[in-house]
Formats: sequence, C-alpha cells, structure tokens
Amino acid sequence: MKGVIFDFNGTLYWDSQLHYDAWIEYSKILRGTPFTKEEMRDNMFGHTNEDIIEYAIGKKPTPEMVEKYAKEKEELYRKRCLKDRANFKLAPGAEEFLDYLKSNNIPMTIATMSEWDNVEFYIKEFNLARWFDIDKIVYSNGKIPGKPAPDIFLIAADKIGLAPKDCLVFEDAIAGINAAKSAGIGKIIAVDSLEPVEFYQNIDGLSAIIKDFREVDKNLFQPCVLN
Repeated sequence: MKGVIFDFNGTLYWDSQLHYDAWIEYSKILRGTPFTKEEMRDNMFGHTNEDIIEYAIGKKPTPEMVEKYAKEKEELYRKRCLKDRANFKLAPGAEEFLDYLKSNNIPMTIATMSEWDNVEFYIKEFNLARWFDIDKIVYSNGKIPGKPAPDIFLIAADKIGLAPKDCLVFEDAIAGINAAKSAGIGKIIAVDSLEPVEFYQNIDGLSAIIKDFREVDKNLFQPCVLN
C-alpha cells in the first residue's frame, strides 16, 4: 500500500458511545422516542447529519432545519467529549502508528462524515496538524454524499495523489466499509472499537480486524518506504 485513509469517529477516536448517547438524547427531542441501537447502527454511523435527521423526522428536512438540528446535536456531543476526559484521546496505538507513517513519508489523510465544527474541534484538541495536512482532510461539507456512497474515499485518495487501489482504509462502520469497497480501495481494515469482533468476521472484503493500531502489519508499507 502506498497511502492510508482513516475514518475518524470510532476509528482514530473511539467516540461511538458518545455519538450513541448524544443521538439517543437528541432523537427523543426530534421524534418523541429515542433511536434504538439497531436504528443507529443502520442509519447513523457513516451517514450525514442530513440523512440522520431525515430518517428521524420521516421527511426531507429544509437546509435551515438541518443546520439547526445538526448544530444542537453536535453541541451535545462535544460537551460529552470534554466531560469524558479519561477517554478523550486517540485510539490505542494510533499516535505511534501515525508517527510511523509520518516518519516514513507515507501519504495519509482523514475521510470523515463529521461536519467542519467537529473536525475543527478534533484538529485543535488532538493536535492533528502534527501528522495531517489539514487542507487534505475530507469532511461532510453538504455536497459529498454520505457513506455507503464511495465519493468521500475517492476524493480522499485524490487529495493524497493516489489511486484508490493503492490505499489502505481504516473503518469501523458498515456504511464506511461498503463505501470503501465501492471506491475500489486496495485494502480495508476494520477497527473494532465498540462491536464484538464477531460483528466483523463475516464481512467480505476485510483484510484484517484490529483493536489496537500496534496490530497493523507494517510490512504492508515496505514497498512505499523503500521507494
């Protein structure tokens, strides 16, 4: 592999439970009953806020509704992040792995369906500029279709100057894994941050399942390092 594309939420930052809790709280406000775990798994992770809001209210939201509801929900989420200081850190082994990629000049970026307010929050709190070219981070800007559409990974690969087949993607969500497959990504590794490992074992197209970035086989990148 010549480059790496990271999903962020539930992958580089294990915040899935915080998103679950924030959407449970906010979906009850939107529709009177909270999302179930199954609804969130199928209709939340990897999807845009617009998609989630449409599902919650049962109709196409106006742009004004999307902006208002999304900001309110994400404010709830960010408050939960800051309260949970013990877990407000990058995933196990992530910093060491990012240092390895950076020191070996392996192109990398982030492809997340988070919107800019959250991305800016992560950049500041996790000092992501240590590893990433901020201008190459791909996020939900209101124009990119949500996962499982392949667009976000196609854009990310182009940002780091590589063909999708030469990229390794790290993902935790079914929608994201399917998006990576549709984009023709060379290898996909599932990051098991929340689900039982059995959840991923029968998914076609995965190269590996990890719970710690120290488990990644660095031999995957030797051809790139040597060049």
